[in-house]
Amino acid sequence: MNIQIYGAKKCFDTKKAERYFKERKIPFQSIDIHRFGMSKSVFESAKRCIDVEDMIDRKAKAYKDLYMDYIDEKKREGTLFENPALFRTPIVRNGKEFTLGYCPDVWKNWE
Repeated sequence: MNIQIYGAKKCFDTKKAERYFKERKIPFQSIDIHRFGMSKSVFESAKRCIDVEDMIDRKAKAYKDLYMDYIDEKKREGTLFENPALFRTPIVRNGKEFTLGYCPDVWKNWE
């Protein structure tokens, strides 16, 4: 099992996800998605499991600053990828499987 948690330092659900894996002594790599973003290949893999519209944090300051409500659907994906502050967190990866948010019911099947 190779767990990666793409999260934000101030995100409560990211902290809960990290605690979930720590308590079970499951090693994981924590990546600050708002600071480092996500590689194109990981983003493409994540899109197979999570709808792009679900990955967008509509409460983020960047959402309003970039006028995301007015961006064409075809361009929203590129805008999300280019602006990591728009990602909802955490996005948890185990190989080719991804979850969005705090999902212990799914993660227990990964153990």
